[in-house]
Amino acid sequence: SDWDALRKQARHLENDIDLKLIAFNKVGTGSSSLNSGGAADTSPLLGDHVFESLSLEIEQMLDQLSNINERMAEIPGTGAAVMHVLQRHREILHGYRQEYLKIQANHTTRMEREELLRGSGLGGTTSPSTSGLSRRDMYLKENTHLHNSSSMVNDQISIAMETKEHLTSQRQHMKRFQTRMHDISHRFPLISSLIQRINIRKRRESLILGGVIGVCTILLLLYAFH
Repeated sequence: SDWDALRKQARHLENDIDLKLIAFNKVGTGSSSLNSGGAADTSPLLGDHVFESLSLEIEQMLDQLSNINERMAEIPGTGAAVMHVLQRHREILHGYRQEYLKIQANHTTRMEREELLRGSGLGGTTSPSTSGLSRRDMYLKENTHLHNSSSMVNDQISIAMETKEHLTSQRQHMKRFQTRMHDISHRFPLISSLIQRINIRKRRESLILGGVIGVCTILLLLYAFH
């Protein structure tokens, strides 16, 4: 009887949490809610107040469901069916907690994004009648910034491609020049032989000049110390 009563409480509480999470998600995403008069309520302050109230209420309900699951686990039971039911309730609780944390994270990200857009130039407090228009203007401005950034990136890519083509063309010109010089050296062996002789003569003259300078230096040192 205790097991059945706790299980009934767990099911009832799970249904309530499921409905609360649906409403919590709508408020977290900024969806308009209906007030008692049937009109759409778009007040940001009221939306934040409702979100905080639902957050606190859902957190308390999740803690209560966790306590019920612990009490169910303390009741001695036999058979795999009881363990399967208890495991199923734990999985449902885990899923609700994950959904609750996800909605909170999405709401925080949305608020930070709107605050950033508001501080980029469209800031200031707006009345409830113009809050939707201001938010739409912020999104349009952000879209314009993204479009301009995309255009700048495309221009930089075009410049990089043109530079790559220019370097490739220069590389081809250098290859053709080297090929021509190689062909000229093979077509005119006399020129190649003359260049080699000139280089040999330069090296020989350098050696002779170095030797003369060395001998003169030695003679000067001998004369100085003598």
